Amino acid sequence: MATATGTRPAFANLFVSDHPLVRHKIRMLADRGTESKLFRELVNELTSLMVYEATSDLPVRAMTYQTPMESAEGEEVAARLGLVPILRAGLGMTDAALAILPQAEVWHLGFRRDEETHLPESYYNRLPDVCPNDLVIVLDPLLATGGSASAAIATLKRWGAPKITFVGLIAAPEGVARLEQDHPDVRVHVARLDRELDEDAYIRPGLGDAGDRMFGTEPSAWDEGNEVSG
Repeated sequence: MATATGTRPAFANLFVSDHPLVRHKIRMLADRGTESKLFRELVNELTSLMVYEATSDLPVRAMTYQTPMESAEGEEVAARLGLVPILRAGLGMTDAALAILPQAEVWHLGFRRDEETHLPESYYNRLPDVCPNDLVIVLDPLLATGGSASAAIATLKRWGAPKITFVGLIAAPEGVARLEQDHPDVRVHVARLDRELDEDAYIRPGLGDAGDRMFGTEPSAWDEGNEVSG
């Protein structure tokens, strides 16, 4: 189903960008020949494009302002925004999201996936006592099983976040289905929906380990084409 900001193939909560630049850059990002410096640059560029699309329905209010020539009528965003990168790979999306949403506040959540059970384990939570935001955007490059993302969203709902959107780069159908089941009110915006998870719960064809490729660390899982993500 085509929309102004992408398509929703098979999942009511999923928006996959159909912008030619997004399709071009996500192919470059996934290519195993793309080195860390270019990988980080592509993550930044794609994050800006995805956040732009994911915020197309932000509420606005009318305001009067002064140009160098005269008084004029315009609009400004009427929502308090929060960004929640899921550590560690979500950190690589934060600067680009802030560049397009400089008024946003940034909070951090950390989840790791148990490699035997594939279940998320929380290891970091720096949320204040009360949610001050009208919209919270969760940032994570990969949506694999959906376990970490679902756990993060559940944490944000308990915190009192009134509206939550997930922004990623590549998703597996299983991860999208998990979020649609657990959090049908949360929209999922990604650059590409990949084919499947393999028997080890890694996205195929995927892009490897997003954190390793982003930060230039030892690509142990990437050599097998695997990613460690939610």
